[in-house]
Amino acid sequence: MDRLLSRCPLPGYPRPSVFMCLLILTASFLTYPMLRTLSLQLHSAVTGSYVSGTYSIVFVNCPNEQIARDIARYFWKGEIEEATEILLLIKTKTSKVRMLSSYVRLVHPFEIPEIFSLPMDQGDVHYLKWLEEGMEED
Repeated sequence: MDRLLSRCPLPGYPRPSVFMCLLILTASFLTYPMLRTLSLQLHSAVTGSYVSGTYSIVFVNCPNEQIARDIARYFWKGEIEEATEILLLIKTKTSKVRMLSSYVRLVHPFEIPEIFSLPMDQGDVHYLKWLEEGMEED
């Protein structure tokens, strides 16, 4: 009789396998962010590659230059550094960022120049068309 009930559950009672599937789906859904983060960190450690989204860029509005200078102090080689820097924005194709980074490292006076790229998500259609025309692939 027990064998019969395991094959044909009573009406109104779902099979035990349905509960197991729901349990696995719920556990997967709840642990996905943690598992994804761990797998990306493992991949990064093994391959030595950068995992997108590890770092963020923060834009800060300041009422004046002095406040900006106070906020912008940073530690470099064990000392507080306070330097004047000029921000240079270079627009290029994502496929050319690696080549551009190599060039900047070659000509830049800093030991470790601040080089990173942000993909353009959206923009004015006319500007993006103008940009595309100016950067036609070689």
